[in-house]
Amino acid sequence: MRRFRLTDPDFETAFSAFVDERRETPEDVDAVVRDVIAAVRADGLAALLRFARDFDGLDLDENSLRVSEAEIEAGARACPEPVREAIAFAAERIRSYHARQRPADLRFTDEAGVELGWRWTPLEAVGIYVPGGRAAYPSTVLMNAVPAAVAGVERIAMVTPPGRLQPAVLAAAKAAGVQEIWRVGGAQAVAALAYGAGPIRPVDKIVGPGNAFVTAAKRRVYGAVGIDALAGPSEIVVVADGANRPDWIAADLLSQAEHDPAAQSILITDDEVFASRVEAAVADQLTTLSTGKDAAASWRDHGAVIIAPLHDAPRLVDRIAPEHVEFAVDDPERLADRVRHAGAIFLGRHAPEAIGDYVAGSNHVLPTSRAARFSSGLSLYDFLKRTSIVRCDEAAFARLAPATVALAEAEGLPAHARSAAIRMGQG
Repeated sequence: MRRFRLTDPDFETAFSAFVDERRETPEDVDAVVRDVIAAVRADGLAALLRFARDFDGLDLDENSLRVSEAEIEAGARACPEPVREAIAFAAERIRSYHARQRPADLRFTDEAGVELGWRWTPLEAVGIYVPGGRAAYPSTVLMNAVPAAVAGVERIAMVTPPGRLQPAVLAAAKAAGVQEIWRVGGAQAVAALAYGAGPIRPVDKIVGPGNAFVTAAKRRVYGAVGIDALAGPSEIVVVADGANRPDWIAADLLSQAEHDPAAQSILITDDEVFASRVEAAVADQLTTLSTGKDAAASWRDHGAVIIAPLHDAPRLVDRIAPEHVEFAVDDPERLADRVRHAGAIFLGRHAPEAIGDYVAGSNHVLPTSRAARFSSGLSLYDFLKRTSIVRCDEAAFARLAPATVALAEAEGLPAHARSAAIRMGQG
């Protein structure tokens, strides 16, 4: 963990270097991913079954590759009731939030008499990647599948690494209305969704987080299908004054640090004594966390405390462009309104980021690695397409055609020009 002071003479140099550090795992996985994708495209189902044996130690066939409806039902029933209730509660809040994002179609006639507009239509098929490995993530299912269902996507295909499917994941899939689940993970799952493989039909867009292999595969298949984003390690900035309880702020910092040793947690405060108390609380809480090993590595290698006047916090946040930022101060909107670059903003002392991860209703799939400078979190819009509408009658066409011909000729495109001129009797 590093401590920066805005008043230090070398602050700008040190802070710039810190912001520019890469935290992604420096694995050269692209060559492996390229070969996996090529194998799936060439061999389809046979490649998926071979990778399941080689990578996961499982003998699957065409029938066992898909999770049956009975398995989904049984898994959902096996989920403890308090967790099922929490999943239902979260699903409804996510559904309600994203339903409010639905944009309106529009048609209007302008002064030239041209009827213009646009209409929104849902994607036809979406693939959702749900990680295995470190933990079961029912929230990932909800945050990806519920908005897709609200948008009206007809087919939602979920892929997740082979092995025992956690009851909470199956309960979340059931709550979100997902009925198509495949036991396939890694780059081969992304390839199957993009190009099809055996019984897995291709989709139009792939969403959901994954490891370095999944991210590299999404990068490679983009263009054949759409993708949501290229996810990096989690990150949080907490802007807090000395009126907070240090253990609360420490818990918020560790809520992201525990995700991954490459995650990043940053405290910005104007109170150096408070900062030291938060650091002590972090050290204390690390001793009792079951995820303490990863959280400790994250805090040690990528954590930071920045001592600065709170009125400087928004510009520092914009430099970091974090996935999440909390403003744990008396008048949070006074500072938050000045922030341009953040995936999600949490206002006040009782709005920890963990609420947003699960039940606030807003989406927790957010831009990382400073991508908040140019992108937004997952939303209903990711599952919709906008189509432009143009209608001209003869009079409206006559008003637009001369300029069309002039511009087409200026660009050296005679067929474009003729397409308009011929309707003017000049072709």
